[in-house]
Amino acid sequence: MRLFFASWPPPAVAKALAQWAREAQRACGGRITREDAIHLTLAFLGEADPQAALAAGRAVRGRATSLMVDSARYWNHNRIVWVGPANVPPELAQLARALGETREFAGHVTLIRKARAPKRLPALAALEWPVTEFLLVNSNLGPEGPSYEVLERFALG
Repeated sequence: MRLFFASWPPPAVAKALAQWAREAQRACGGRITREDAIHLTLAFLGEADPQAALAAGRAVRGRATSLMVDSARYWNHNRIVWVGPANVPPELAQLARALGETREFAGHVTLIRKARAPKRLPALAALEWPVTEFLLVNSNLGPEGPSYEVLERFALG
């Protein structure tokens, strides 16, 4: 199984991000992330044992926080358009580390893949994304992009 821990936004935040992505796509082309698939990866586990991942998730005692999505960027090296916080909340970085993320937590939400460099991205209105839980997710890769299966939800205190 191809597993990762993530946070999913509330429906209103996902809708606003999907709308912004449609506007941005006019500037850079590419493939937009489906609204129901918009998420913030906390720790990518890759091919991993689901029972070990479940045990790891259950052992984590993180704190609920809010993610302020107020920055939009284009990464040329992997041709994605992403949004995220100008400043990652320390609680989120700590949660990512506790879940097994070994790199510095970047805190980004990929909204467009296979994009070309835009002259300018549209303005992004700041959005507050409450993070009150995290999920263990199985990613299945298909011709239409990934599909996600939630294996477990873990509440944050």
